[in-house]
Parts: sequence; C-alpha cells; structure tokens
Amino acid sequence: MTIQKTVLRALSGEALPVPPIWMMRQAGRYLPEYKATRAQAGDFLSLCYNPELAAEVTLQPIRRYGFDAAILFADILLLPQALGADLWFVTGEGPRLSTITTADQLAALKPAADVNDHLSPIYETIKILSKSLPVGTTLIGFAGSPWTVATYMIAGQGTPDQGPAHALKDENRLVFDGLIDIITDATIVYLSAQIEAGAEVIKLFDSWAGSLHGDDFAQYSIAPMRKITSALKSAYPDVPIIAFPRGAGEKYGNLHTAIGADCIALDDGVSADWAAKNVQTGGCVQGNLASRHMVTGGDALVAETRKIVDAFSGGPHIFNLGHGITPDADPENVQLMIDTVRGI
Repeated sequence: MTIQKTVLRALSGEALPVPPIWMMRQAGRYLPEYKATRAQAGDFLSLCYNPELAAEVTLQPIRRYGFDAAILFADILLLPQALGADLWFVTGEGPRLSTITTADQLAALKPAADVNDHLSPIYETIKILSKSLPVGTTLIGFAGSPWTVATYMIAGQGTPDQGPAHALKDENRLVFDGLIDIITDATIVYLSAQIEAGAEVIKLFDSWAGSLHGDDFAQYSIAPMRKITSALKSAYPDVPIIAFPRGAGEKYGNLHTAIGADCIALDDGVSADWAAKNVQTGGCVQGNLASRHMVTGGDALVAETRKIVDAFSGGPHIFNLGHGITPDADPENVQLMIDTVRGI
C-alpha cells in the first residue's frame, strides 16, 4: 500500500500530475470540531498527552478535507518538558517555560536518552493513527529543530527576534553549545521512537532559522539538522525527512545536500518560480502558499495556488502553506485551495 501514497511518491523524487497536499497546523483552532475536542480535553497540554483525543484531532482534517498526509498532533515544546523543563500555557499568550541560561541549569536537565518515558503518550497517539488513517494517507511525525527549541528554552517564551538566545550564544558559548547538543541528541531519540511507533515521514521545523546569519546559520540551524537526519537515515534509511528552515531566503538553494533531507519546505518569502530553479533541482520541495490566503480567500487564493502548482510542475512537489494556518482562517477557503490544486 505504501508505494501508492502520493506523499511518499513525491518524497522519492517523482513528479506527479497533481501534487499531494497537506497543511501545516491543519488540525487546529480554525476548525470547530477541534475547538470541541480541545474543550473536552480541558487544556492544550492535556490534549497533547491524551492519545485518543490527540489522534482524534489529527484525524479531523483528514475526514473533512481528504488531505494526502496527516501530521501528528503534538507540540515542539513537549521535548523540553521531557528533558525536565517546566512547561505551561498562558491563555491568549502562548507557552511559558523555565529558562536554561546557566551551566547549573543545563546540568540539571535529564539525559537525552531518558525522554521516552515522558513522551510515551505521543508514541501511543502514533500507534492509534497508524491503524486509523485511510490507506492512502501518509503519517508525518515531527520535532522542532534544535535552534528553534533552544530559543524557547533560553527565553522561557517566544520572542520577536530570538534576542535572549542570540545573547546567550554570544556571551556564553559553552552553555549555548551544550544546550544545542542535548536538544539534538534528545531529538534523535524522540524521532526514532516516533518512527518505531509508525511515523512514515519526519519533519524538522526550524521556525526561527531566519534570525541566524552568516556562520551561525550553518552552525546552529543546518549542522544540528544534518546530525539528526544522518542519525535517522542510518537507522531508518527508507524514512523520508522534510526540513523547514523558515526564513532561509536565498540560502534555501543548496539545503537538500547540506542537510541530507529528501524535501525542503519553503516559506512564502521566496517565489515559487525562483525556488523551482534554485531549490527543486536538488529534490522534492514543499510549499508555499501564503497563510493569509486562508483568511482572505477569493480569486487571489485561486490565482496564487495555480501559480505555485504550475511553477513546481516539472519536479517533485508537495503543496502546502508557507507557514501554519492561522486561527482566523475560513475553513471554506481551505476547501477552495484543495479544489484548485486538484483541478476540481
């Protein structure tokens, strides 16, 4: 059955007449059925750690839209929690964590090898999904890339410019490098367990890669992703990997080789025409419709969707947004996008 899955075919390098499609954050707050399940769970973390309910919200957009892939419902900050960081969510404001900025705080983290006990509910969710998804739907597991995860662990929350992480990197490289290393090693453990549970594809989200410049981009975005990819490929050579160094701009050009990924996901800061000439030549690409079209809809959504499909039609392509869908999106616009991609 797996050979018929369009996402896996695209990831293997096949150019398909109609690109497979899924959407970042496709299970989320724009859907009324998600809101109902979230209310049933009580809070966000309880939803993440409840395998039955997490599987349910993962399946909801598959039932509604028939996406070609389902992505595990979880959060990139579950891994810091598994390492021993305190994690909580403030309503309307987002995640908060205890901070890691000193050698003593770094030393107090759990060993990377010990994260699986805490994360076992996530693996149970994957096992449920493996049995529940339609036969043609690919199951994607994921994790945050070490740089992005580190920015939250250092600041204790999201920041507009990742300033606290940059400051620690510049002022105490020993602690910063140690944190990157432990996140990298723990991510390999985490993703390996996801694959063992049934994930067919892995995606690495480096949402804040664009704030790294010069040698820092290579050292702290690309190198950790390359280490993770190399370890996973060594153990699971048939499992494709999608890398998303958001905000990479012109540096997207050589990243298939630099990271060792089967697919590079693109944000909407680069044009599809440019990416077809400079990124898709290295392998499969994913993207890259601007998320705002899921709010505004209309002729602009249709035109931009067709433009992206046409630009990438000469090579392997998975249609997606340039970032996650936002809570104010109209579900009807998602259907319009899908119908446009599929030529309905």
